[in-house]
Amino acid sequence: MASLPAAARVDGPTRRRAGVFRRALRREINRIRDPRRLLMMVILGVVGGVVLAGLLARGEAAGADTRAYWAAGRLWISGGDPYHPSGPFMPYVYSPWMLPLFVPWSLMPWDVAWFVWRGATIIGLLWSVHWAYKRRPMTTAILLVLLAFPLAANLDTGNINLPLALLLFGAQFSGPMLSGLLWMIATTAKWVPAVFWPFMSPRGRLWGVIWFSLAVILTALTLPQTLIQLQVLFSFQRPLRVDYLVFIWAIVPWAWRHPEAFRWLMPSTWPGAAQAGAAAARVWHVHWQRSPERTAETLRRVMRARLRTFFGLGA
Repeated sequence: MASLPAAARVDGPTRRRAGVFRRALRREINRIRDPRRLLMMVILGVVGGVVLAGLLARGEAAGADTRAYWAAGRLWISGGDPYHPSGPFMPYVYSPWMLPLFVPWSLMPWDVAWFVWRGATIIGLLWSVHWAYKRRPMTTAILLVLLAFPLAANLDTGNINLPLALLLFGAQFSGPMLSGLLWMIATTAKWVPAVFWPFMSPRGRLWGVIWFSLAVILTALTLPQTLIQLQVLFSFQRPLRVDYLVFIWAIVPWAWRHPEAFRWLMPSTWPGAAQAGAAAARVWHVHWQRSPERTAETLRRVMRARLRTFFGLGA
């Protein structure tokens, strides 16, 4: 009889855990029964399968862009010219001062380096998809379907576009100094990421300007090589760059956190915005008519305060 309470104590927690698992499983099954979720799961499965099949079919032919970065690092440390490589390599077309960033990775054998590059890119992409899907599953699934071809193209060639988009994605979760550095690296490499500067945190924007100033100085110090880089860049013929569309993915953290930010794209919001703008303009016009000097001073104070707020400098 004395053993019964002990047995009950053992069975009680076990039954409670089993109950928790059953309820969680039941909730997930009910969610999956949603026709929209089922449809998006099927579409994502088909898209992912087609992309994976294409990558496997390419085999050794994949990674042409990554091979250019890998060869550039090796040529640079051996005294060669990465902008005019010999052999089956495309030229390196990025800033000369960024070459040392590729060197530690380029010391690996090609098969290992390609595995590390693509593997790290896929892991980063899966992490970003997991974060986005947990918050907005339907919107995330639709966006992934629309970006399926650009994502597949980048994973196939190993172009740096997708890693840079993931750097910008991760910058949304970094401190101001690191987020500014990540934005500067991405912008210096491709320039397209420059448009993401306003979507950074206020202090991140300030650090982005500081880091970009450093990049300008490094560019000036390597000016002869930079001129060669620009010559190669503008003479290098490439097809229509559909793979640049992956940079849309970089704005997902900001857009998912500010769902109302793009309401101005809806025509129904335009009349109200126009009326608010006209009312503000009338107020400033009346103020100017009454006191031009005070209006100009007030405008300077307002602009100064907004600029400080934009860079996170407070009052």
